[in-house]
Amino acid sequence: MRPLREDRAVTLTAQDAGLVRQALAAAAGIFGLAGQAGGPALRLLQEAALQVVADGRPLEQVHRDVVAAVTRIDCAEPARRNP
Repeated sequence: MRPLREDRAVTLTAQDAGLVRQALAAAAGIFGLAGQAGGPALRLLQEAALQVVADGRPLEQVHRDVVAAVTRIDCAEPARRNP
């Protein structure tokens, strides 16, 4: 997947933002359940996360980032329409 350039803004439709939010909320729920369960489930999820996340962040950081992303979507200002 190609990383987004930080100097370029993107605009999502409300439907697209809703889909992204839904996926992030589901991931946050999985992280939370695995953390509560502990043991082998948590260990497997941590190992998978380290393989997927290229920068090697621990699962707890990935979970915080997912929750922060959901919060940013929820608190985003509506797009302004050009007159």
